[in-house]
Amino acid sequence: MTLYERLPKELAPYQKMMGQAADTIMDEDVSRYPIFAVHQLELELGILLIQRSENAAKWSIHASTLEEMVTKKLVQADRVDDFRRVYKNPREFFCLFVLSDEGAQFIFLPREDDV
Repeated sequence: MTLYERLPKELAPYQKMMGQAADTIMDEDVSRYPIFAVHQLELELGILLIQRSENAAKWSIHASTLEEMVTKKLVQADRVDDFRRVYKNPREFFCLFVLSDEGAQFIFLPREDDV
């Protein structure tokens, strides 16, 4: 099973919390581009939502933004316009920055607010 197939199942218990965090980031004008860092490492980015070691979870999840990712040089400043073009509606999709043994990648996961 690929990472893209596993992630929806593994993140399902946290989708409601992630949705609330994304909506808060947008509703309070923090950013129009919420991003969730999903990882199994130590990471200093954004606001910690889930610590895998404390919650028997497979992933730790941090809420961040495109702006923070640019500041921390995870997204190159000259690529911001390209990123914004591919960024999907955050009311319908979560933008995940996934750090795994497969490397770092952005994945858009459909939001299921009823979960």
